Amino acid sequence: MTVSLVTGAGSGIGAATAAALAARGDVVVCIDVDLASAHRTAAGLSRAEALALDVRDEAGWATVAAGVIERHERLDVAVACAGIQRTTPAHELALDDFEQVLGVNLTGVFLTCRAAARAMIAGGHGGKLVLVGSVNSQVALPGQAAYAASKGGVLLLGRALAVDWAPHGINVNVVGPGVTATAMNAAFLADPAQSEPLLARIPLHRPATPAEIAAVIAFLTSDAARYMTGAYVPVDGGWLASG
Repeated sequence: MTVSLVTGAGSGIGAATAAALAARGDVVVCIDVDLASAHRTAAGLSRAEALALDVRDEAGWATVAAGVIERHERLDVAVACAGIQRTTPAHELALDDFEQVLGVNLTGVFLTCRAAARAMIAGGHGGKLVLVGSVNSQVALPGQAAYAASKGGVLLLGRALAVDWAPHGINVNVVGPGVTATAMNAAFLADPAQSEPLLARIPLHRPATPAEIAAVIAFLTSDAARYMTGAYVPVDGGWLASG
């Protein structure tokens, strides 16, 4: 039995990832700051449970990890999907907004991975971690100072964790979605004046579906990827390849 934990599981890439892992037979712990959303995702899966947690809550993570081990006796996979975005020119960006984005997107990812790794190391069986970065881990867009800083941090954090935890048999990789058709991007994608110039930069000329990102995450958390660690895997329709 594989036990997997997914943050941000209430919607978007997180929900699609929970579904992909459940489809291959994993027990999936669906975590979201919005418990109702986590419940909706878990209700549609064969073996899943829902938990509410703000990923920035260090004490909360200790409780969650202990509960997962108590109920399931192991934790094999953790996927850090939870994230937020604020689009504001840098000179107008409030410090509170900057810190909130970094808190969820970077500190929250660290706390997710640390809690999972501690459980995996204590269990003595290794495991697999996937951090959800972004194409913005590599490139910047206007108005994305906080988001790009957080996702750039996720990329280097993933590499550092891969080096630290390889001796414990823990694989750590970063997936880099490009423009994806999620609720967070719905308003942007519905506005041709905003979306068409950006989509024109993508060789495939369309956004990804959450399921397309989830399929790559499922691969990275499978035995087929057991020799991959410290990798950044762009899933961006060719954006980075086009320069």
